[in-house]
Amino acid sequence: MFFKSNSRYVLVACLLLCTQVSFAQDRNVADSLKVIYEEGNTTGVDELELLRNLSFNTANDIEESLKYANELIELSRKREDYIYLYRGYSIRGQVYQRGGNLTMALESYIKASEAASSINDKSFEGGAYLTIADVYSTIGNASNAESYYSKSIDILRETNDSLTLASALLNAGDEAFKNEHFDKALDYFEESGLLFKQVNYPIGTAYNLGNVGMVYAEQGKDALAEQHINEALVLLEELEDYYPITVYLTYMSDIYSRRKDFSAALNYAQRSLDLATQYKLKEQISDANLTLSELYEEAGNQEASLKHYKEHIAYRDSVINLENVQQIADLRTNFEVSQKQIEVDLLEQKRKNQRIVTYSIAIVLIFIAILAILWYRRYLFIRKTKRIIEEERDKSDRLLLNILPEETANELKLYGKVKAKKHGLVTVLFTDFKGFTSYSENLSPETLVETVDFYFSKFDTIIEKHGLEKIKTIGDAYMCAGGLNVTEDNHAHKMILAAKEITAFVEETKNNIAVNDLTFDIRIGINSGPVVAGVVGSKKFAYDIWGDTVNVASRMESMSEPGKINISEGTYELIKDSWVCEYRGEIDVKNRGKLKMYFVD
Repeated sequence: MFFKSNSRYVLVACLLLCTQVSFAQDRNVADSLKVIYEEGNTTGVDELELLRNLSFNTANDIEESLKYANELIELSRKREDYIYLYRGYSIRGQVYQRGGNLTMALESYIKASEAASSINDKSFEGGAYLTIADVYSTIGNASNAESYYSKSIDILRETNDSLTLASALLNAGDEAFKNEHFDKALDYFEESGLLFKQVNYPIGTAYNLGNVGMVYAEQGKDALAEQHINEALVLLEELEDYYPITVYLTYMSDIYSRRKDFSAALNYAQRSLDLATQYKLKEQISDANLTLSELYEEAGNQEASLKHYKEHIAYRDSVINLENVQQIADLRTNFEVSQKQIEVDLLEQKRKNQRIVTYSIAIVLIFIAILAILWYRRYLFIRKTKRIIEEERDKSDRLLLNILPEETANELKLYGKVKAKKHGLVTVLFTDFKGFTSYSENLSPETLVETVDFYFSKFDTIIEKHGLEKIKTIGDAYMCAGGLNVTEDNHAHKMILAAKEITAFVEETKNNIAVNDLTFDIRIGINSGPVVAGVVGSKKFAYDIWGDTVNVASRMESMSEPGKINISEGTYELIKDSWVCEYRGEIDVKNRGKLKMYFVD
């Protein structure tokens, strides 16, 4: 159904224009701009404006549009131009959203909102609220969506930006339409339609006409619905904006289906699917397949109905990222097909025996009983599906906690990103195996991995036992830290306990005949002090810590001796009352000068 995605496009378009004039994506314009881009003669603001126009006018080609948007973002960040940084993130969010990647869309819109806060312009602030509201609406969070739409509209009414206000009203109308508040939706559309005409913005007028048509279609006012949707289609075809065309075509299909004109309804639905497939619009591919499935089912073509229903499920769930849904889709499809077949059989039996009152009553009772069973099975199916989804979500949460500290993982789930954080006092440990590099050269890859895993798996168990955080491994080096969680205290003492267990395990392994081919001597170094912690990367992201404290901890390890725990003066001051330590004196360290070191006895 045509809700936020199309209206969001109107919003981004109007915010990116330098003046409020009629403007839409144009491939010919894009080709001309690419020639200028390839010449490489533009500089300053002209270069930023060129990238903005290129990204906007290539929006139907997701990869190409993202390329220019990312280049615009990078260049704007270097030049600290927050207006174009805002525009770059807004376009990128729009492109991701049209491609069905809601996670990346929301991340881009949030970054656009951060850029807007540096501009001190209510038009940008209102626009930022609007894009965030759109994503909340798409994922079905009506409460958040309505809240952000209201904030956006209130702010934009204080400005002279009629075009962005019209877009916000249009989107808020879509949200009301989605929640079946049709009168409220028409009120929003009436105001937005007047504003779009005042500023002469054809694409906004087209969306407004189409959305009004959809409201009339839902109210059963087919004549009015067809009139408005057809007017919208004419404008959109001239503007070559295909996403909303695919949506309105499915509504035209619904209208002709209600009129029992199967041929026309099927033609509109197939046109919608063809356009959505051509431009890789996942959400509309899903909706068009669902419409075709329902049409074929009504016509009695169960095979074609089942085929399109499976396509609908596959594309729908590729947008919302559920696992194992193909199996669920098959179960639901089989259930619905079998239910329809039972209804057909019962009706046929009822027609054959309608003159015999006794048989008619029996058939009615059987029919009621079957419906009760089917409804009960449906209830069990829904409950099972919810349980599967909850289990998958729990798996995802456990996997995230294996990668990130709990506090960081919660921040990532809540906000979609993690801010870098400075910790005033953290204890960092490094270990390294003596002679591992030369030893590993004579091992097969399988044996090398098995050897490292044998030791590091035990190290993981020890670290987790003492409530510490594993940071990473690099070759045969192992790194962990304590004190990264707000509630964690006495981390230096815990780290010494963990180091003692690690050295004891390594020594025990050397004395174990069964594994003596895997034995090594280990050096351990520990340092305490401030660090900066954060998450790097967007796909295979990793949690890491940085700072002089980490560098010194690494130097403590390299200056240690086999089987020894070498600690810095900073760690010694934290544990000296609990542990006996041997002062080693001040030792020269590369790039650091002389550092005091201690062995923990």
